[in-house]
Formats: sequence, C-alpha cells, structure tokens
Amino acid sequence: MLNWRVIVPFVLTGTIWGSTWFIITGQIDGVPAAWSVFYRFLLATPALFLVAYLMKRRLRLNRAEHRLAMVVGVLQFSGNFLFVYHAELYVTSGIVALMFGLMMVPNALLARFVIGERIAGGFMWGSLIAIVGVSTLLVHEWTSNPDAGVIGGNVALGIGLALLGILTASIANVVQANPTGRAVPMVSLLAWAMLYGTIFDLGLAFAVAGPPPFPASPGYWGGIVYLALIGSVVTFPLHYNLVREIGAGRTAYNAILTISVAMFVSTLFEGYQWTALTAGGMGLAVVGMILALRSKQGG
Repeated sequence: MLNWRVIVPFVLTGTIWGSTWFIITGQIDGVPAAWSVFYRFLLATPALFLVAYLMKRRLRLNRAEHRLAMVVGVLQFSGNFLFVYHAELYVTSGIVALMFGLMMVPNALLARFVIGERIAGGFMWGSLIAIVGVSTLLVHEWTSNPDAGVIGGNVALGIGLALLGILTASIANVVQANPTGRAVPMVSLLAWAMLYGTIFDLGLAFAVAGPPPFPASPGYWGGIVYLALIGSVVTFPLHYNLVREIGAGRTAYNAILTISVAMFVSTLFEGYQWTALTAGGMGLAVVGMILALRSKQGG
C-alpha cells in the first residue's frame, strides 16, 4: 500500500474525482444540463477509445456485448449524469458527492437479488451508520435553504434527483457484472457504452432543450475539457491499475478521499457552512463507509 505505484494513482483519482463535483456547477450555470452532458462525452468518447487501443484491449464486440454496452451507456452516461447535473441545481455539490458515496448500498442490494451475492452483517451495520450520517447533512441542507419547500428552489427535488442518479449508476454496475460483461475488457465496454450514451444524450438534448448552445465563456469549455479528459478518461486507467495492484476492496476506499475532497472544495468555493451537526454527520458517514467496506472485503 505504501508503494508509489499505489499512492500516486490513489491520491490522483480521489483528488480528481472529488473536484469534478464542483466543476459540474459551472456547466449548469445558464446552460441546459443535457447539452453539457453531451459535450462532455462527445469529447471523452474518442479519447477513451484511444485509451483502449493504446492498452491493446479488444474493441470488437459481438451482438450481445453491444446490447449490454447500449444498456450500460443509457443508464450510466446518460441517466446517471443527467440526474447528477440537475441535482446540483438544488443541492451543494459536495453533498451530492457524499450521497454517491453510499452507492455501495444499492450495489450490494441489487447484487444480492440479481446475482445472489451475500451481504455481510457488518456491511449492513456500517451502511446504516453511514446513512444516518449522510441524513444529518441532508437535514441541514434542507433547513438552511429558505426555498426548501418551493419547487424550483427545492432541496427535496435535488435529493430525489441524486437518488435516481445513484439508482441508475447502481443498475449499470450490476448489469455490467453479468457473464457477458465479464468477458469484455472493462475499458472497451466503457468506451462503447460511452458512445451509445453520447448518442442518446444528443437526441435527448435536442428533445428537451432545443438547439445546442455555444457558450462564449472560456471557463465553461475549460470545464468540459477537464471533466471529459481528466475526470472521465485519465482516471480510468489509474483506477483499474489500482484494482490490479491492491484489489477492488481496497480500491473502494478511494470513495472516502473523493467525498472528503468534494466537501473541502464545497467549503472553499460554495461557502458551505459547517456546524457541530454537519461535522458529526460527516464523521458518522466516513466511519460507517469504512466499516461497511472493511466488512465487504472480509476485514
């Protein structure tokens, strides 16, 4: 764990993914979220295909594999990101990131009912503690927002959208873990899924937001480049190298660093106000996630 080949990608992926949640807020400021999602993956998709090619992973898929990539693409690279982008219109970006730290819970539940994976008792208790912690931060988000009960400035709507994003991402995670998905190199499956998701994003953006906007702000396009290349492409090889080096269980702890960075960035740039309640909730969330992850990887 103290090898530089582990420490460097671990810190880089956690820091990059933690920062992306705030960058998204600049993508939805006066620009329809659907078009921002499309622009992001329009740039990221060919770059990810290039990564797969350079990694010498097979890119030819059979019909069943293409169907799987299409399902994953619509769920992950359209539904999930559209829900996230819209959620951040109403809820602090760091809180949305923290909620996504709990994605291990629906992942485990869906895996239990779909492919029969066992859920350890320690995982359930740790998850419960984490849920209580996150809930305290959501209560603070609700009570500190004067428009909490008004549709259009509605924290509850943002929470609901974030939960839908978590659900679609979890379904995509479980679906791609079936035998068909396991037979495809992960980076190749993701490249094709991203392509299908991008095509779907294009049609949806035209349907719900009209013709494409072209913002004049260099900051907007800089955010697109950062999210597409740094946040969506550079991190994938780093992440999967970590999985090879230390295993999926230990790599999952990267979520703790990600949400910590996201909350730190929200504190600096979104003016997030800490209280004893929110600090305690953050502590419970992190401790619960650690306990759940330790249980899931067998100690």
